[in-house]
Amino acid sequence: MSDLDRLPLKDLVHGIRVIAARELEAYFDAPIAYVYATVFLVLSCSAFMNAFFLNGLVDMAPYFDLLPFFLIPFVPAITMRIWAEERAHNTFELLMSLPMQPFQLVLGKYLAALCFYLIVLSGSLPITAMLLYLGDPDLGLILASYAGAVLLGAFFLASGLFVSGLTRDQIVAFALGTLLCFLFVFSGHEKVVEVLDGLAPTRQIGTTLYESVSVMPHYEAFCRGLIGLPHTLYFVLMSAFFIWMNERTLKQSKY
Repeated sequence: MSDLDRLPLKDLVHGIRVIAARELEAYFDAPIAYVYATVFLVLSCSAFMNAFFLNGLVDMAPYFDLLPFFLIPFVPAITMRIWAEERAHNTFELLMSLPMQPFQLVLGKYLAALCFYLIVLSGSLPITAMLLYLGDPDLGLILASYAGAVLLGAFFLASGLFVSGLTRDQIVAFALGTLLCFLFVFSGHEKVVEVLDGLAPTRQIGTTLYESVSVMPHYEAFCRGLIGLPHTLYFVLMSAFFIWMNERTLKQSKY
Protein backbone atom coordinates (compact mmCIF):
# COMPACT_ATOMS: atom_id res chain seq x y z
CA MET A 1 0.00 0.00 0.00
CA SER A 2 1.37 3.42 -0.99
CA ASP A 3 1.70 6.43 1.30
CA LEU A 4 -1.14 8.14 -0.56
CA ASP A 5 -3.44 5.19 0.13
CA ARG A 6 -2.76 5.49 3.88
CA LEU A 7 -3.25 9.27 3.92
CA PRO A 8 -6.80 10.43 4.75
CA LEU A 9 -8.40 12.45 1.97
CA LYS A 10 -8.97 15.41 4.31
CA ASP A 11 -5.26 15.55 5.20
CA LEU A 12 -4.28 15.10 1.57
CA VAL A 13 -6.42 18.04 0.43
CA HIS A 14 -5.34 20.19 3.38
CA GLY A 15 -1.65 19.70 2.59
CA ILE A 16 -2.18 20.57 -1.07
CA ARG A 17 -4.15 23.67 -0.13
CA VAL A 18 -1.47 24.86 2.31
CA ILE A 19 1.30 24.54 -0.29
CA ALA A 20 -0.83 26.14 -3.01
CA ALA A 21 -1.65 29.13 -0.78
CA ARG A 22 2.03 29.53 0.15
CA GLU A 23 3.14 29.46 -3.48
CA LEU A 24 0.40 31.76 -4.74
CA GLU A 25 1.30 34.32 -2.09
CA ALA A 26 4.93 34.09 -3.18
CA TYR A 27 3.92 34.94 -6.77
CA PHE A 28 2.20 38.15 -5.72
CA ASP A 29 4.97 39.08 -3.30
CA ALA A 30 7.55 39.07 -6.10
CA PRO A 31 7.57 42.22 -8.32
CA ILE A 32 9.02 40.18 -11.19
CA ALA A 33 5.73 38.27 -11.48
CA TYR A 34 3.92 41.53 -12.23
CA VAL A 35 6.56 42.33 -14.84
CA TYR A 36 6.06 38.95 -16.54
CA ALA A 37 2.29 39.35 -16.52
CA THR A 38 2.41 42.91 -17.84
CA VAL A 39 4.83 42.09 -20.66
CA PHE A 40 2.82 39.04 -21.67
CA LEU A 41 -0.50 40.92 -21.74
CA VAL A 42 0.93 43.94 -23.55
CA LEU A 43 2.59 41.83 -26.25
CA SER A 44 -0.28 39.39 -26.79
CA CYS A 45 -3.03 42.03 -26.74
CA SER A 46 -1.00 44.41 -28.92
CA ALA A 47 -0.48 41.67 -31.50
CA PHE A 48 -4.24 41.04 -31.53
CA MET A 49 -5.11 44.74 -31.87
CA ASN A 50 -2.67 45.08 -34.75
CA ALA A 51 -4.36 42.17 -36.58
CA PHE A 52 -7.80 43.50 -35.63
CA PHE A 53 -7.23 46.91 -37.19
CA LEU A 54 -5.64 45.39 -40.29
CA ASN A 55 -8.38 42.81 -40.93
CA GLY A 56 -11.38 44.50 -39.36
CA LEU A 57 -12.89 41.17 -38.27
CA VAL A 58 -14.85 40.71 -35.03
CA ASP A 59 -12.93 37.55 -34.20
CA MET A 60 -10.43 36.47 -31.52
CA ALA A 61 -8.70 33.97 -33.79
CA PRO A 62 -5.57 36.16 -34.24
CA TYR A 63 -5.09 36.23 -30.46
CA PHE A 64 -5.34 32.47 -30.02
CA ASP A 65 -3.26 31.77 -33.13
CA LEU A 66 -0.30 33.61 -31.61
CA LEU A 67 -0.85 32.51 -28.00
CA PRO A 68 1.28 29.30 -28.12
CA PHE A 69 4.29 31.32 -29.30
CA PHE A 70 3.89 33.85 -26.47
CA LEU A 71 3.57 31.01 -23.95
CA ILE A 72 6.92 29.48 -25.00
CA PRO A 73 8.94 31.97 -22.88
CA PHE A 74 6.16 33.07 -20.51
CA VAL A 75 5.30 29.74 -18.88
CA PRO A 76 8.94 28.75 -18.15
CA ALA A 77 9.35 32.20 -16.58
CA ILE A 78 6.53 31.25 -14.18
CA THR A 79 7.84 27.80 -13.36
CA MET A 80 11.62 28.31 -13.32
CA ARG A 81 11.67 29.38 -9.66
CA ILE A 82 9.28 26.73 -8.30
CA TRP A 83 11.90 24.14 -7.32
CA ALA A 84 15.15 25.76 -8.45
CA GLU A 85 14.68 28.61 -5.98
CA GLU A 86 14.05 26.15 -3.14
CA ARG A 87 17.34 24.40 -3.91
CA ALA A 88 19.29 27.63 -4.40
CA HIS A 89 18.08 29.05 -1.07
CA ASN A 90 18.66 25.73 0.73
CA THR A 91 14.99 25.45 1.71
CA PHE A 92 14.42 22.32 -0.36
CA GLU A 93 15.52 19.98 2.45
CA LEU A 94 13.31 21.83 4.93
CA LEU A 95 10.33 21.57 2.59
CA MET A 96 10.91 17.86 2.04
CA SER A 97 11.10 17.30 5.80
CA LEU A 98 7.55 18.55 6.29
CA PRO A 99 4.96 15.88 7.20
CA MET A 100 3.67 15.81 3.63
CA GLN A 101 3.99 13.47 0.70
CA PRO A 102 5.89 14.63 -2.43
CA PHE A 103 2.61 14.42 -4.35
CA GLN A 104 1.08 17.09 -2.10
CA LEU A 105 4.06 19.39 -2.61
CA VAL A 106 4.03 18.93 -6.38
CA LEU A 107 0.29 19.34 -6.81
CA GLY A 108 0.18 22.33 -4.46
CA LYS A 109 2.89 24.15 -6.39
CA TYR A 110 1.32 23.16 -9.71
CA LEU A 111 -2.14 24.44 -8.75
CA ALA A 112 -0.65 27.75 -7.56
CA ALA A 113 1.16 28.21 -10.89
CA LEU A 114 -2.02 27.26 -12.77
CA CYS A 115 -4.05 29.77 -10.75
CA PHE A 116 -1.53 32.52 -11.52
CA TYR A 117 -1.64 31.62 -15.22
CA LEU A 118 -5.45 31.76 -15.25
CA ILE A 119 -5.39 35.18 -13.61
CA VAL A 120 -2.99 36.46 -16.28
CA LEU A 121 -4.99 34.83 -19.10
CA SER A 122 -8.15 36.52 -17.79
CA GLY A 123 -6.46 39.81 -18.67
CA SER A 124 -7.49 39.12 -22.27
CA LEU A 125 -11.20 39.11 -21.40
CA PRO A 126 -11.58 42.83 -22.22
CA ILE A 127 -10.91 41.82 -25.83
CA THR A 128 -13.99 39.61 -25.73
CA ALA A 129 -16.02 42.43 -24.18
CA MET A 130 -14.84 44.79 -26.92
CA LEU A 131 -15.82 42.35 -29.67
CA LEU A 132 -19.26 41.85 -28.12
CA TYR A 133 -19.71 45.61 -28.07
CA LEU A 134 -18.61 46.05 -31.67
CA GLY A 135 -20.42 43.11 -33.25
CA ASP A 136 -21.62 39.54 -32.89
CA PRO A 137 -18.62 37.21 -32.45
CA ASP A 138 -18.99 33.43 -32.19
CA LEU A 139 -19.03 32.98 -28.41
CA GLY A 140 -18.96 29.19 -28.68
CA LEU A 141 -15.74 29.38 -30.70
CA ILE A 142 -14.22 31.86 -28.24
CA LEU A 143 -15.08 29.63 -25.26
CA ALA A 144 -13.61 26.57 -27.01
CA SER A 145 -10.44 28.55 -27.79
CA TYR A 146 -10.15 29.62 -24.16
CA ALA A 147 -10.54 25.97 -23.11
CA GLY A 148 -7.65 25.10 -25.42
CA ALA A 149 -5.58 27.97 -24.01
CA VAL A 150 -6.18 26.74 -20.46
CA LEU A 151 -5.23 23.15 -21.32
CA LEU A 152 -2.17 24.27 -23.27
CA GLY A 153 -0.98 26.43 -20.39
CA ALA A 154 -1.65 23.63 -17.90
CA PHE A 155 0.49 21.27 -19.98
CA PHE A 156 3.37 23.73 -20.33
CA LEU A 157 3.22 24.44 -16.58
CA ALA A 158 3.51 20.72 -15.80
CA SER A 159 6.55 20.36 -18.08
CA GLY A 160 8.14 23.50 -16.60
CA LEU A 161 7.51 22.21 -13.08
CA PHE A 162 9.32 18.99 -13.92
CA VAL A 163 12.29 20.82 -15.46
CA SER A 164 12.59 23.15 -12.45
CA GLY A 165 12.86 20.09 -10.21
CA LEU A 166 15.99 18.95 -12.03
CA THR A 167 18.22 21.93 -11.26
CA ARG A 168 19.04 24.56 -8.66
CA ASP A 169 19.70 27.26 -11.27
CA GLN A 170 16.65 29.28 -12.36
CA ILE A 171 18.29 30.36 -15.62
CA VAL A 172 18.95 26.73 -16.54
CA ALA A 173 15.36 25.84 -15.61
CA PHE A 174 14.07 28.69 -17.79
CA ALA A 175 16.26 27.69 -20.75
CA LEU A 176 15.31 24.02 -20.57
CA GLY A 177 11.62 24.81 -20.06
CA THR A 178 11.64 27.20 -23.02
CA LEU A 179 13.38 24.61 -25.20
CA LEU A 180 10.81 21.97 -24.26
CA CYS A 181 7.88 24.27 -25.03
CA PHE A 182 9.58 25.34 -28.26
CA LEU A 183 9.87 21.72 -29.40
CA PHE A 184 6.25 20.92 -28.59
CA VAL A 185 5.02 23.98 -30.52
CA PHE A 186 7.35 24.13 -33.50
CA SER A 187 7.17 20.38 -34.17
CA GLY A 188 3.64 21.22 -35.32
CA HIS A 189 4.58 24.22 -37.46
CA GLU A 190 3.77 23.68 -41.13
CA LYS A 191 7.20 24.74 -42.42
CA VAL A 192 9.06 22.59 -39.89
CA VAL A 193 6.95 19.56 -40.79
CA GLU A 194 7.66 20.11 -44.49
CA VAL A 195 11.42 20.45 -43.93
CA LEU A 196 11.66 17.32 -41.74
CA ASP A 197 9.56 15.30 -44.19
CA GLY A 198 11.78 16.53 -47.03
CA LEU A 199 14.93 15.35 -45.23
CA ALA A 200 13.58 11.80 -44.97
CA PRO A 201 10.61 11.37 -47.37
CA THR A 202 10.23 7.67 -46.64
CA ARG A 203 10.16 8.08 -42.89
CA GLN A 204 7.92 11.18 -42.75
CA ILE A 205 9.56 12.32 -39.49
CA GLY A 206 7.86 15.70 -39.56
CA THR A 207 4.40 14.24 -39.97
CA THR A 208 5.04 11.67 -37.25
CA LEU A 209 6.13 14.36 -34.79
CA TYR A 210 3.16 16.52 -35.76
CA GLU A 211 0.64 13.74 -35.19
CA SER A 212 2.11 12.09 -32.08
CA VAL A 213 4.13 14.72 -30.19
CA SER A 214 3.21 18.29 -31.08
CA VAL A 215 0.59 20.26 -29.15
CA MET A 216 -0.51 22.16 -32.23
CA PRO A 217 -3.03 19.76 -33.84
CA HIS A 218 -4.78 19.37 -30.50
CA TYR A 219 -4.71 23.07 -29.63
CA GLU A 220 -5.80 24.07 -33.14
CA ALA A 221 -8.78 21.70 -32.85
CA PHE A 222 -10.01 23.71 -29.85
CA CYS A 223 -9.46 26.95 -31.78
CA ARG A 224 -11.73 25.55 -34.51
CA GLY A 225 -14.41 24.85 -31.90
CA LEU A 226 -13.78 21.09 -31.74
CA ILE A 227 -13.71 20.02 -28.08
CA GLY A 228 -13.04 16.35 -28.69
CA LEU A 229 -12.11 13.66 -26.19
CA PRO A 230 -8.82 12.68 -27.93
CA HIS A 231 -7.57 16.28 -27.88
CA THR A 232 -8.60 16.79 -24.25
CA LEU A 233 -7.00 13.49 -23.21
CA TYR A 234 -3.74 14.49 -24.88
CA PHE A 235 -3.40 17.57 -22.67
CA VAL A 236 -4.64 15.84 -19.51
CA LEU A 237 -2.40 12.79 -19.89
CA MET A 238 0.69 14.78 -20.88
CA SER A 239 0.20 17.12 -17.92
CA ALA A 240 -0.32 14.16 -15.59
CA PHE A 241 2.83 12.51 -16.96
CA PHE A 242 5.07 15.48 -16.17
CA ILE A 243 3.48 15.93 -12.73
CA TRP A 244 4.13 12.25 -12.03
CA MET A 245 7.72 12.59 -13.28
CA ASN A 246 8.24 15.55 -10.97
CA GLU A 247 6.93 13.53 -8.04
CA ARG A 248 9.26 10.64 -8.87
CA THR A 249 12.32 12.93 -8.98
CA LEU A 250 11.33 14.43 -5.64
CA LYS A 251 11.00 10.99 -4.07
CA GLN A 252 14.48 10.10 -5.26
CA SER A 253 15.80 13.35 -3.76
CA LYS A 254 14.00 12.66 -0.47
CA TYR A 255 14.99 9.06 -0.06
